[in-house]
Amino acid sequence: MLGKGEMPVEALLRPAVEIWPAVCALACAALCLIAPTAIFLPAAVGKGAAAAFGLYGLVRGRQAWKIKRYHRQLRSLPRYSLRANQIPWSSNRLFLGKGFLWQQKHTQRLHDTKAPGAQRFVQPGALYQWVRKSEPRWEKIPLMAPVANFTGSFKWYNPVKPPPPVGGSPLLHAVEPNENDVYMSLDERNGHTIILGTTRVGKTRLAEILITQDIRRGDVTIVFDPKGDAELMRRIYAETKRAGRGEPYIFHLGYPEHSARYNAIGSFGRVTEVATRVANQLPGEGGSSAFKEFAWRFVNIIARALVDLGHLPDYHLIRRHINDIEPLFVEYAEHVLDTTPASASWRDTFDADLRGGKDANTAAGLAGRSPRAIAIFNRVTSLAAEGRVSNPALEGLAGAFKYDKTYYDKIVSSVGPLMEKLTSGAVAELISPAYHDANDPRPIFDWRTVIRERAVVYIGLDALSDTTVSGAVGNSMFADLVSVAGALYKHGEQGQAAVDGVNENKGKLRICLHADEFNELIGDEFVPMVNKAGGAGFQVTAYTQTWSDVEARIGSAAKAGQVAGNFNTMLMMRVKEHATARMLTDLLGNVEIHSLTQVSGVNDTADPGGDTAFTSRNEDRVTAAETEIITPNNIMSLPKGQAFALVEGSRLYKLRLPLPDSSHDEYMPESVKDLAALMEKKYHTALAWYNDDSTEALLRARSQ
Repeated sequence: MLGKGEMPVEALLRPAVEIWPAVCALACAALCLIAPTAIFLPAAVGKGAAAAFGLYGLVRGRQAWKIKRYHRQLRSLPRYSLRANQIPWSSNRLFLGKGFLWQQKHTQRLHDTKAPGAQRFVQPGALYQWVRKSEPRWEKIPLMAPVANFTGSFKWYNPVKPPPPVGGSPLLHAVEPNENDVYMSLDERNGHTIILGTTRVGKTRLAEILITQDIRRGDVTIVFDPKGDAELMRRIYAETKRAGRGEPYIFHLGYPEHSARYNAIGSFGRVTEVATRVANQLPGEGGSSAFKEFAWRFVNIIARALVDLGHLPDYHLIRRHINDIEPLFVEYAEHVLDTTPASASWRDTFDADLRGGKDANTAAGLAGRSPRAIAIFNRVTSLAAEGRVSNPALEGLAGAFKYDKTYYDKIVSSVGPLMEKLTSGAVAELISPAYHDANDPRPIFDWRTVIRERAVVYIGLDALSDTTVSGAVGNSMFADLVSVAGALYKHGEQGQAAVDGVNENKGKLRICLHADEFNELIGDEFVPMVNKAGGAGFQVTAYTQTWSDVEARIGSAAKAGQVAGNFNTMLMMRVKEHATARMLTDLLGNVEIHSLTQVSGVNDTADPGGDTAFTSRNEDRVTAAETEIITPNNIMSLPKGQAFALVEGSRLYKLRLPLPDSSHDEYMPESVKDLAALMEKKYHTALAWYNDDSTEALLRARSQ
């Protein structure tokens, strides 16, 4: 007999013939042990013969059991489920699911299942098929309904239990009976992870498994969910409580009355970021690019003035001053004139000159402006001409102020509808929070506070209700995170120490960012996140359905390729687009598979005087051919909850994810209403600076 490694063909799809010698050997062992004299053996020799026969029978029995187990698994995989508290986690590794390293032998076994003679081992038996066909009829018969309920159950003692409700082909995972827990090193996550899969195949379940581990590990965990999935929100809340990490920040545009608040443009490293976050939400193709640049310029002017005045920019203030620049110009001009030594005495004569009409001459384009605003404009212009006042922000405001109002409205018209959407309704209170409203108990968070506290954040953008607002808020948050990543990359945490008892990996900052449906979020702000944020401790895990969704969102195949090139780990579930499946298969090499061909032949002998009338031959020929280790069709046939994972650049794993089991979870709220009640009970303002109008007080509160 050839050794296992010497067999050219495994021949697993055949009858388990080993069972007969196993039965015979075990029967002989029993006979030698019980009645050795019946076969003329002394008792001592009988015991030795029984041991030999028994060992041989067990070896053959084990071989037969492996064959039968393989056949059974080809027809239906066993059910795999885990309760939340059973999900394994590690400080150094990330659990992905049960599976195995895919090798040439698995491609060979999958190829063997397509042979015509193998179908009787692959397809369910006649009894199984008869039961499945009869169940709909039995359900309508009172006496047979209990039978139908039993045969349709997943009880282990049900001999004809139905397959798990996952669809697809069980062959893809059944080709390896010996599966184990699969982990990947956390060091690999800095290279970011992309997870692709069509609708309802388990992406959110996989996200729950990964997010659960990040929360229990004590890492900063930020989850972007464009749809605002209530089940995912409840899971994050429960896991945060289970891990003993207090309460998560839950920002949800669909539940504004219970949501935390966040100023999407109030945190920045440079003031120009405010204008960039607003203008990036505007179309920039064709003739729209000029209006986008004008919008950026005027928003930047307004933001600089607000910051100099000690006001924190938000969408309400930007909208107010975009629509009417005059109050901001007057306030800022007076501030600059008062604080500039060369012009500090401007008020000594201003009021008298204004009453006398000296400074009230109306320049071109200022019709309709108030006399005081016109007078201040004239005074600023004259002082600037004398060189006594020089302030770029004031010059920009003065330039915007002197525009003809009709012309000004035209060049900023592109930003008006966007600002209207962002500042209307209850959602406006979430993204333009009233910092000094002591009657509003909803907390206000920013990313620096989140990182300092090692907090958990859930962002529900409710994209199904309003795509524009969800996209604008999501992109602004990404831009804010990129700014924070830049500061962390250059300066480190700067005192953002881990909270005691929360993070076991003190000194090693990990920010786990999960972006579900990230094709809804991706934009110019997301590209730097995957390009450069890894060095600041950011670990991005992105989920999407097809890569074409990303290309369509970005508008450029080259840019989409740039994004794809920054994801070093790829998990691919069932997809329905050939090009998306090719993203994985094109990264893999080819393997050699073998085919067994039976050849029979007969040759007649023409020599009448010879002793041989004919010759015959029977051969088994083994031929080799090169093929892809997996094909796009394999990926498109995956059952729900299964995936191929390419990790560490070259290691291909076949994974099976556990089905969710929320039973007996003491931390899981029963409904969204219960969660909302918990949120309302928990949310309280901890900001002790609301009596101070200064920006310094805000920064001081954030650093505490």
